[in-house]
Amino acid sequence: QVQLVESGGGLVQAGGSLRLSCAASGSMFSINVMGWYRQAPGKQRELVATITSGGSTNYADSVKGRFTISRDNAKNTGYLQMNSLKPEDTAVYYCTAVLFATRYWGQGTQVTVSS
Repeated sequence: QVQLVESGGGLVQAGGSLRLSCAASGSMFSINVMGWYRQAPGKQRELVATITSGGSTNYADSVKGRFTISRDNAKNTGYLQMNSLKPEDTAVYYCTAVLFATRYWGQGTQVTVSS
């Protein structure tokens, strides 16, 4: 089983940057895929980015070129570097991990981008 704890959210002006962290309990070497999703008020949860155990990444078109996903297995931590933030990036961001075909979620961290 895996427990995920996000941190790093907050309030930032448009054009600014934030880095989200996702601390995983247990060894990350067993985690097949880590990812970030987000959910804005009144909208469905949507994929932001994923990274496999081999380092392959995938991004939503809306964040390509602005966000970077990474993972540090030695620190049991995943990251989402968010640059050039826009007001439409405002949402609760959730870390997720897939371990042996089971998906786990963190509690979420709020990101608010002011115009």
